[in-house]
Amino acid sequence: MGNENKQESTVARWRLILGREAEQALSGYGEGGQLSLTDEELIMDAALAAIYDDTDGGGGTGSSSGRGKGAGTGHAALHLSKWLGDVRSYFPEDVVSIIQSDAMERRGWKQLLFEPELLAAVKPDIQLVGTLLSLKGKIPEKTKDTARLLVKALVEDLVKLLETDIRRAVTGALNKRQHSPLPSLSGLDWKLTIQRNLKHYDQERRMLIPERFFYFDRARRSKEWTVIVDIDQSGSMASSIIWASVIGSIFASIPALNTRVVVFDTEVVDLTEQCANDPVDMLFGIQLGGGTDIHKSVKYCEQFIEEPKKTLFIIVSDLYENGNQAGLVRRMRELRQSGVRTMTLLALSDEGKPSYDERLAAQLTRDGTPCFACTPALLPALVEGALKGQDLGELAKRLGAT
Repeated sequence: MGNENKQESTVARWRLILGREAEQALSGYGEGGQLSLTDEELIMDAALAAIYDDTDGGGGTGSSSGRGKGAGTGHAALHLSKWLGDVRSYFPEDVVSIIQSDAMERRGWKQLLFEPELLAAVKPDIQLVGTLLSLKGKIPEKTKDTARLLVKALVEDLVKLLETDIRRAVTGALNKRQHSPLPSLSGLDWKLTIQRNLKHYDQERRMLIPERFFYFDRARRSKEWTVIVDIDQSGSMASSIIWASVIGSIFASIPALNTRVVVFDTEVVDLTEQCANDPVDMLFGIQLGGGTDIHKSVKYCEQFIEEPKKTLFIIVSDLYENGNQAGLVRRMRELRQSGVRTMTLLALSDEGKPSYDERLAAQLTRDGTPCFACTPALLPALVEGALKGQDLGELAKRLGAT
């Protein structure tokens, strides 16, 4: 009996994956030659069919049949609202994000972002917020407050995800350089304490009995390092921009860092103040799209480098440079030679390998600025390595950055 139930469940899953067209082919595997779906599976099937079944030549609304003229208002909007509720109720969170994205791409349901009632029902995720920011100039006034709340919810989630690790990485790199005579349990240097007291190991009791303890100096010096985050705001970088903005806001909240956050296309905009006060304001200040002049942005950022050997310069860009490429290479080489620690993040996201200018990336890497794609989870370790003066190229390889 257990095996039969398992088989029916497997067949039902395949039916949901393949759609109605596969029902006849799969029916032979069901009990008594029939394939039946539960009430819950029927609702899931209708929600998936609205997006993935080619029942209306590619149009679609939120109705269970997939037919209609888009979200709009009135009856069609009610269908779409119900569809959103069904998707969020019956599918896992990671799957909800994929279905929402496909709804906009396959069915053109960007109306999800234009009606406050519908937008309030959407699950905030990186891709959706990227789309929202790219369309923000078209969002009606009545929806702007809801849109801001959605972006704020995502930013808060990302800060919770990254803040502890980034703070630990920065304080670990900056504060554990010298020792203090003042005892502090949280600042105990276990490694040095064990090394210096090995001669006091008690063989009979099989125990190390330290005669002297060593403590790190935990005092934080204000603005000890300058961190500059220079972000490419071209449309292809949407996901990376969101992550970089959140990370920039975390840097700005750490007293030991003097943080600058700059975005660029063919023009350069300094968003340091907005990033420090409210990263949501910063995101709404970004204009996705346009050309790319990395050289101009690097030239602008140079004015904030007062102590090169205590400056970390991070470019977030796919390096498709439309400006002065030779000038960019020269400036980055000079920054490295002056002692600035530099890196280029070709992408800052959980997505696959990005498209980027491989020739320019190779040139920068040869000159000492490693270029790699990085997931947000790996960035704290890379920042810590940079502040400690480690070889970032080798560190990136060990961590699995590409």
